[in-house]
Amino acid sequence: MIFETSNLDANEIYRLLVGGITPRPIAWISTLSVDGVANIAPYSFFNVASCNPPILWYSQVNPKHGQDKDTLRNLIETKQCAVHIVNSQLLEKMNLSCALLAAEQSEFEFAQIESESSHTVAALAVKHAPIRYECHLREVIQLSSLPSGGTVVLLDVKSIYVDDHVWDGQIIDQQRLDSVGKMGGDFYSLSTDLHKLSRP
Repeated sequence: MIFETSNLDANEIYRLLVGGITPRPIAWISTLSVDGVANIAPYSFFNVASCNPPILWYSQVNPKHGQDKDTLRNLIETKQCAVHIVNSQLLEKMNLSCALLAAEQSEFEFAQIESESSHTVAALAVKHAPIRYECHLREVIQLSSLPSGGTVVLLDVKSIYVDDHVWDGQIIDQQRLDSVGKMGGDFYSLSTDLHKLSRP
């Protein structure tokens, strides 16, 4: 089956992209609004952009109503965030943080997510997240202003938190990390069955 994207609407293209490009890593991004409201939301259009300097990227799929999501708006205003890696124990709370809430309502409170202070940024840290990247905003690149269009955000990593439980002294233990990936629809993948292959 071949699909010509020029013959498809935005929702059809979205389903073909997110249903095929799987599993996707999840950035659970916390920000703080200028009014002091703690926001957190997951983004699965996310990855490493550069290691030297350390830069992460994520993309906001533009909402139908045309306004930026709280995460991007807060980032533009405060220039800081914390990017958490989600494990299976945090999956349900992460899913709850997807709820469409008013800007003045905190997802931390709504989903009862335990938090603590971050090391270098004002945004709250998820207390039991195994990995956290504390970042400053580097650049916002709007690829399209249309609904379902993309806005790419580049983040400079300023500090990295790794839970002692997943750190073996040299690398992050992938089995203990227990990270979760996003699949198509409402499905998630669990990293419980790992296979190791040495590079040739």
